[in-house]
Amino acid sequence: MIRPPAVAGAFYPGDEAELKATIEEYLSAAKEVKLEGRIRGMVVPHAGYVYSGPIAAYGYKLLAKQKPKEIAILGPSHYAMFPGACESGFQFWDTPLGRVKVKSATGGPISVFPTAHGPEHCLEVQLPFLQAILGEKFEVWPLLCGEVDPEELADAVMERMDKDTFIIASSDLSHYKSYDTARKIDAIANESVPALDIARFEREGDACGKTAILTLMHIAKKKKWKGKLLDYRNSGDTAGPKDQVVGYGCYAFYSK
Repeated sequence: MIRPPAVAGAFYPGDEAELKATIEEYLSAAKEVKLEGRIRGMVVPHAGYVYSGPIAAYGYKLLAKQKPKEIAILGPSHYAMFPGACESGFQFWDTPLGRVKVKSATGGPISVFPTAHGPEHCLEVQLPFLQAILGEKFEVWPLLCGEVDPEELADAVMERMDKDTFIIASSDLSHYKSYDTARKIDAIANESVPALDIARFEREGDACGKTAILTLMHIAKKKKWKGKLLDYRNSGDTAGPKDQVVGYGCYAFYSK
């Protein structure tokens, strides 16, 4: 009932000390962003840390001040197709920083599909950041999104979450465009996601975890949360060439 790490040593350092030092470096470099309220959810990227870690750190630096006890993490399935959304079926997930307890709350469009979670990176890469800022005093509810209506999933998540459950949508933005083209395309997400313009992002936005982002946007809109862009860069800014880049945005949703 324990899920071993699938991408330690690939997407992020497999050595505990190196992983801690890497995350601390990203958190220290991230600028302080002030919100006029309490952070309730965020969109964070899920690429290899060398590419997207500096952007993700903006969100985790904010979250470190609140230390939620339960975190729902939604992301796209890269390796399996299925209807609805799925849990992993594991009671714990391991990373080089230790063991994380997992919540289960199935029903409606949410089922259990361990095979989909086995090789998946999009949820796993968020755990070391959470462990670094929260220690061991939290549990996660990891959900992979398949073919599912985002508003239906949003309603299902809201029915099963506590009033203080924090929600993470794990997603990168546009893929393998030129640097300037990516910035133009990703500007749509940078404008529409924090503005909770669901129709525009659904119509024009480019993201691998679009369903996860839309689900969080529906929840934010129903709960009357506000949105804010924390940081945007692409792999051409962090650790890659500029001819084919991947975009990374970090957005926060907060209550007044």
